[in-house]
Order: sequence, then structure tokens, then C-alpha cells
Amino acid sequence: MVKMEVSFQGRGRLLGQEITDTGTYWQTIRPGGILYGEGHVLFMTSAGDIVDWVGGGIGRPIGPGYKASYGVWGSAQTSSEKLARLGQVADVLEYEVEEDGSYRWTMWEWIGGGMSAEEAASAR
Repeated sequence: MVKMEVSFQGRGRLLGQEITDTGTYWQTIRPGGILYGEGHVLFMTSAGDIVDWVGGGIGRPIGPGYKASYGVWGSAQTSSEKLARLGQVADVLEYEVEEDGSYRWTMWEWIGGGMSAEEAASAR
């Protein structure tokens, strides 16, 4: 089995905050070319807030080089008041890697089934 480890660093916005994301993940190739991996990311703001995120994902190659598309899930811990919501929900992401290894992601919160609209609103 082939196992590859990847490290990355980038910038973006998370819950209205400018962040730097620094992380590493490993991935294997499953039968049929399916990519499976797990990772660990630190999100840091310029004010010193830190989010510690762990998760995993399933993806597929979609072009030459590193070009791939993943569905990712995870959870986070933080003591940051500004980013506290990340520690109260599960995260689902689309993670896209380009041929040259550059990447972009979009994250959504998943509060889970069985919550009322009021409970979901208070979790935000």
C-alpha cells in the first residue's frame, strides 16, 4: 500500500477572522483509485487565537499531478471566544487540490440531527 504525507500552509478567512492554516495529512490509495486520508491542522489568527482541528476524508483524483477533490469531516478544539463555535459542531468540508499542489477549501458546520431550530441557533 502506498502512503503519502503532505504538509501545507495557507491563508484565508474563518468565521470572519483572517487565519493562517498550517497542517499535515497522510493519504493512501484504496482499490479503484479512491483516496483516503487523515489530518491535523492549526488555524491561527493574527491576534493569537488558535484552533486545533483533526479530521479525515475521502477523495478522487480528477486530473494530472496532485489534482484531486475530497469530502472531509472533522472536529476542532479551541479556547478562543471568537472561534468557539468550531468546538461545538462537527465540520464538513470540500477540499480541492490543484495540479501544482495549491489548495482551497470551504467549511460548513454540521450540528447533527434531532436538534430543534432553537437549539441549532443557540449552538451558533
